[in-house]
Amino acid sequence: MSLTLFHGPLSGRPAEANYRIEGPAHRLFFDDFPRRVRAKYAGQTLLDTRRGKLLHETGLLPQLYVPRQDARFDMLEATDRKTHCPFKGDACYWSVRVGERAVQNAVWAYPQPSEAAAWLRDYIAVYWATMDAWFDEDEAVEGHLRDPYHRVDVRETSHHLRVCVQADVVAETKRPKILSETGLANRYYVPPADIRADLFEPSATQTVCPYKGVASYRALRIGDQRIEDVAWLYAEPLPDAGKIGGYLCFDLAEGLTIEIDGAPVPGRKDK
Repeated sequence: MSLTLFHGPLSGRPAEANYRIEGPAHRLFFDDFPRRVRAKYAGQTLLDTRRGKLLHETGLLPQLYVPRQDARFDMLEATDRKTHCPFKGDACYWSVRVGERAVQNAVWAYPQPSEAAAWLRDYIAVYWATMDAWFDEDEAVEGHLRDPYHRVDVRETSHHLRVCVQADVVAETKRPKILSETGLANRYYVPPADIRADLFEPSATQTVCPYKGVASYRALRIGDQRIEDVAWLYAEPLPDAGKIGGYLCFDLAEGLTIEIDGAPVPGRKDK
């Protein structure tokens, strides 16, 4: 993720550097994934590999590719679907079937890839959401595999944070946690004791981050006004983000402002 998005060296807008990467504007980088990966569907293991690779491609999340020998082709049915990628070549597809359960065009490969991506020839890839479960070693993974080049750090800080709706202060603290995540803007998480808890209501929204865990959201109600999904929290964050457990993080919404040390900060949708 950090190589190909935002200002990573393989992104479309790399950061300043004292070198220049000579090559096409759209870049491919095929790198080893360091651990065993398994994917399961309908109680069966479709793939089990210790030789997986991540394809880092400009502007896209990394995609896992595995050697054909590490997949159960007896679970696959070839389809008529064909697609063309100007950077990788022509792809063919398979559906996955176990008994009466099937998912269409879940697996693809480049049997005759373009010369620039010739190393894809003996590999297949699987759409993440089509599988029932994925495992990184023996741990279940949600969302997508963790990119070895991506990290999350949480630190104590004494920045003065205020969240306001018009004239009403709904959260204020001088002891937030600051979360830095590769390629993303810093996020500030507020202790629950420093929030006007009476103004917040549970939301049905949830999101999953492979680096932080499952986020649940809160709506803000002031008088007759209810502002949806203005804040989120990780009740049981993953170990790398353990310090933010139970803390709330805010995003800008209509009528809501966030200040750090008196200066307004922009909102971003990168939970």
